[in-house]
Amino acid sequence: MSSNHEMSVNSVIKQADFIESVADALQYISYYHPKDFVDAMSQAYEREQSAAAKDAIAQILINSRMSAEGKRPLCQDTGIVTTFVKVGMGVQWDKTDMTIQEMVDEGVRRAYTNPDNPLRASIVSDPAGSRKNTKDNTPSVVHIDMVPGNHIEVAIAAKGGGSENKAKMVMLNPSDDIAAWVEKTLPTMGAGWCPPGMLGIGIGGTAEKAAVLAKEALMESVDIHELMARGAQTTEEKLRLDIFERANNLGIGAQGLGGLTTVLDVKIKSAPTHAASKPVVMIPNCAATRHVHFHLDGSGPAELTPPSLSDWPEITREVGDDVRRVNLDTVTQADIEQWQSGETILLSGKMLTGRDAAHKRIQSLIESGEGLPEGVDFTGKFIYYVGPVDPVGAEVVGPAGPTTATRMDKFTDLMLEKTGLMGMIGKAERGPATVESIKKHKAVYLMAVGGAAYLVSKAIKHSRVVAFADLGMEAIYEFDVQDMPVTVAVDSNGVNAHETGPAIWKVNIANAKA
Repeated sequence: MSSNHEMSVNSVIKQADFIESVADALQYISYYHPKDFVDAMSQAYEREQSAAAKDAIAQILINSRMSAEGKRPLCQDTGIVTTFVKVGMGVQWDKTDMTIQEMVDEGVRRAYTNPDNPLRASIVSDPAGSRKNTKDNTPSVVHIDMVPGNHIEVAIAAKGGGSENKAKMVMLNPSDDIAAWVEKTLPTMGAGWCPPGMLGIGIGGTAEKAAVLAKEALMESVDIHELMARGAQTTEEKLRLDIFERANNLGIGAQGLGGLTTVLDVKIKSAPTHAASKPVVMIPNCAATRHVHFHLDGSGPAELTPPSLSDWPEITREVGDDVRRVNLDTVTQADIEQWQSGETILLSGKMLTGRDAAHKRIQSLIESGEGLPEGVDFTGKFIYYVGPVDPVGAEVVGPAGPTTATRMDKFTDLMLEKTGLMGMIGKAERGPATVESIKKHKAVYLMAVGGAAYLVSKAIKHSRVVAFADLGMEAIYEFDVQDMPVTVAVDSNGVNAHETGPAIWKVNIANAKA
C-alpha cells in the first residue's frame, strides 16, 4: 500500500481513548509544570534583585518540584478546564452516542474525582443566581475546529479564577497603540493574577474572536528569549518584544511586591478584522501555568511522558535568625503594631479560614442579629482566605494556597468592626478603602505566595471544619500551622507593600537603563 493511500485512510478514534487522554492530561498538568515555564522561572530567579520577589519565585519553584514529586496539585485552584480540539475531516469515531463536549466533560469528571489525586471542584451552575457547585468541575469550555487530515490534536488547560478574573478587553481605534494600552492596563490588574506569568493577547476578528485567540495564545511555550536573540521578523513579533519590555519596566514583580520580572512571555494571536475595528483582549496566565498538548491517531490513548526531576533547579529558602516568629494563639495588638510592611513572618498556631461564600453568610448572620455559629469566634484571630483541596492518605489538608484577597474587600470593614478580627491572610493587593479600614482598626494584612499551595499545605499540622460544611471547600476551617511563611503586605499604619514595592522597582529599573 502506498504512503499516499495510507494517508487517505480515515482514522477510527475510540471514545474511550479520547476520554482517557483528557483525564490523564488533566491529572498530569495538575502537578507538572511545563519545562519551558520551569526554565523561565529559574532564569527569573537568578536575575531577580528584589529580595521579596526572589523569595516569592523561590517558593513557587520549590512548590513546583514538590508537586512533581508528590503528584499533588500545584495550586489549590485547580482551574476551569478549557480545551481546543482540532478534528481532522477524515476522522471517524467508534461510537457516535457522545458529543465532543460530552467526551471532554467525562474526562474532566474522571480527572477531578480521581481518589489518588482529587482536584478541587470549582465550577458553579446558575452563575447569576444560586451558584451551586456542580461537584465534578464540569462542564468545561470546549472549542472545536474541523481541520484537514485524519488525526485529532488537543490542547488542554486548567485556568485558575484569580488570573482569569483579570482578563481585559478593549475596542481600540485602528490607529491606537496596543503596547501603550497594555502598559497602561497591566498595573490596574493588581497582583491577583499571581505574576510572574504569561500574557495572552488576541487581536482582531470580533470581540469574542479576540478573546478566544488570547486564550489559545496561552497554550504556546515560553520562547521570548529565543525571539530576542534572533530578532523580530513580523509585526506580531515586534509587538511581543515591545510589550515584554514595557511590562517588565513597570517593576510590578513577583506577586506584585516589586521586582525585575513581571511577565515571562507575551504571546499574540491575531485575525483579520473590520476596517473600523481593533478589538484587543489580554488574558494573563498565573504562576500555576497548566497546559499540555496531545495527539490521537487511532493507535490508542495519548502518551504523556513525565518530566525528569533534574529539570527543576535545586533551590532552598534560607530563614535568617532574625526572622520574626509569631504565635497566633498568644499574639497581641501591641505585637502586630510592631510589624513593618514588607517584613517576612513565620506564623504558628491556630487560624480560621473563609472566602467569598463564607463571608457573605457571615454578613447575613451579623446583619440579621442571629450572630456567628457556635465555634466561630474571630476575636483576636486571623482569617486565611483559602479554599483547600481535599486531603489524601495521611495528609492533614490538600494544597491550600491563598485566594485573591481583593474579593473580600467589601466585607473587610464589617469583619474588623463587628467580629474582633485582628488580621487577614491572602494573596494580592487590597483596595484603597480596605487599606484605610486596616489602618483605622490597627489591623494587618499578610500575604502568602499564590502558586505555592502544596508548599503552604505542609505548614498546616491540623485541620477541621468548624462551620458551613455545606459550602465544601468554602467552609470555615480551623488550621493549626507551624512556620507558615507570609509577608506583611499592609501594616497597622496602612503602609502598603503592593504600592511601595513596585514604585521603588519601577524607579530602579528606569535608573539602571539610563
